[in-house]
Amino acid sequence: MMSKTIMVVDDSISLREVVGLALKDAGYDVIEGCDGNDALSKLSGQKIHLIISDVNMPNMDGISFIKAIKLLPHYRFTPIIMLTSESQEVKKREGQAAGAKAWVVKPFKLDVLLGAVQMLAIP
Repeated sequence: MMSKTIMVVDDSISLREVVGLALKDAGYDVIEGCDGNDALSKLSGQKIHLIISDVNMPNMDGISFIKAIKLLPHYRFTPIIMLTSESQEVKKREGQAAGAKAWVVKPFKLDVLLGAVQMLAIP
């Protein structure tokens, strides 16, 4: 079986490492981006099964990143999990309106995140 590719977008190197390692251990391929612009530059039409993105990042924040992703025909239907310290309803609604499928608040449990990844990653 071919492994699925997950993109992790966060300005925190340590968070990208922790999440990336957990995903790789679970059998996923991982592409990392340090902010929305960096992540967009790494999308070249390859299949991405799921995107995990922070909300608060320099250069391009997570909400703007989702909106940009949804304009790309290859990635319009790619599910997105927001992994963020933002727990305000207003931000959650903004994320959902932009197209986020799930909202996981930091600090988070890896098994909860992996469960969400497993449920949401497209076939």
